[in-house]
Amino acid sequence: MTINSVLALRLKELQRTTKPFNARGSRVIRCDHCLLPKPDCICADKPEATARSAFLFLMYTGECFKPTNTGRLIADVAAENFAYIWDRTMPDPDLLALLENPRYQPIIIFPTQYAAPERCLDEVPSVQDKIPLFIMLDGTWREAKKMFVKSPYLDKYPVMGIQPTTASSYQLREAAHLHQLCTAEVAVEVLKLAGDLQAADDLAQYFSTFRRQYIIGKPHLTFHEN
Repeated sequence: MTINSVLALRLKELQRTTKPFNARGSRVIRCDHCLLPKPDCICADKPEATARSAFLFLMYTGECFKPTNTGRLIADVAAENFAYIWDRTMPDPDLLALLENPRYQPIIIFPTQYAAPERCLDEVPSVQDKIPLFIMLDGTWREAKKMFVKSPYLDKYPVMGIQPTTASSYQLREAAHLHQLCTAEVAVEVLKLAGDLQAADDLAQYFSTFRRQYIIGKPHLTFHEN
């Protein structure tokens, strides 16, 4: 099975690290692809990569190891997906080259109240011969905010936020704010704004399957349909 950039980054970091990732649940025998416990594997439900948009995941240290991370779900529906570990002062040269690639129009997905007005977008711009490259700052809210504020190499790119009207259905991590969505939920809304409706629907269904199967193994949680 072909793996996406988030899983590839996870494998690379596992090979590089000098100590094991020992978060809660680390002893569970997991599928190497969906990272769910093997009896709850959702690989058979993996959708086709239908998105016309591209995604770039800037991941805070340790985020790619977490089974609760939903960036890999997005990467499964977007054939053009890229993932790098965030670094404030020494970003990966391949990341910088990607951002300058004329094939793409980089757009940072982040609440626009934290950006200068001239950088803010209300909709996905249509730029001839360019593919939207949505930059997802992947980590906790505090980590994502740090990445946004302390990444000078991102300062020249536009910022687009979403306006969630309902609370997150994620349940797997506690949100810092009522309407704060997880990464996959944000990507669903971004794909809708980009007119990538089939991919948005595929990702929403895939995320729901992931959430249901994850919660099955958590007796303290109850799955609620959206």
